[in-house]
Amino acid sequence: METPVQIDFQGMQGRPDIRDSIERHVAELERRYGRITTCRVVMKGPSGHHRTGGLYEVNIHLALPNGREVNIGRTPPADERHADLWFAINDAFKHARRRLQDQVRRLQAQVKQHESQPIATVKTIDPSGEFGFLEAADGHEVYFHRNSVLDGAFGHLAVGTHVTFAEEMGEKGPQASTVKLLGKHKLRL
Repeated sequence: METPVQIDFQGMQGRPDIRDSIERHVAELERRYGRITTCRVVMKGPSGHHRTGGLYEVNIHLALPNGREVNIGRTPPADERHADLWFAINDAFKHARRRLQDQVRRLQAQVKQHESQPIATVKTIDPSGEFGFLEAADGHEVYFHRNSVLDGAFGHLAVGTHVTFAEEMGEKGPQASTVKLLGKHKLRL
């Protein structure tokens, strides 16, 4: 770590055993997940407030390379286990581990990215009312059948209507396996 761990005690006395425990937790995070540039931990002692009285609050702020951050504020309102200082510290760092693990997965591109379905405009509808053609954003035409329109919305389609679709190759060229009507301002319904 580039800077030492900053530990701030609010409403309680800072003790060496608490500091040592926090520094061990931070060292474990850094050992498991790589470089952490800065870490700030705020320990709040039990207050006399009605809802949070008697509970410890542990907030952790981790700064990672490339401006990424992980923030954990752990004070579950109805969890009496947070009246125990050591449980509160361990619980906060458990959540920090999970968030840091998610952040590392994103950085390593291990999180699945879902592609959004392409948007098209209804170009023509056959007078028989059984099929039509969409015009995709790149200008190519895609065939669709009444049965491929979701939610029974074929009757709501008109020339110029915006839809999303899933394209596949059919016997005679590209066809839409599913077509979904878009609402106002091209928002998905």
